[in-house]
Amino acid sequence: MLSRFILSLIKIVTASLIVGAILSQFGITSERIMSEIGLTPERLAEIARQTWDWALPNVVLGAIFILPIWFVVFLFSPPGPSSE
Repeated sequence: MLSRFILSLIKIVTASLIVGAILSQFGITSERIMSEIGLTPERLAEIARQTWDWALPNVVLGAIFILPIWFVVFLFSPPGPSSE
């Protein structure tokens, strides 16, 4: 399962690199796109920071309830097929 995840990440990175190289040949840059929609790198960093500050406490609060429930279900679930 982990190898499928890593393979997917490699595909995404490769596709992003190819598309980025093509766009840069046409003179399209991330700074240019951000300036056209009215964003600055500082504002984008501030939005990311605000998102993180909002999301982290909510993830922790949800985990307080979800993890014990998952653990109890995991303990009492029937065993799956053996890996032998």
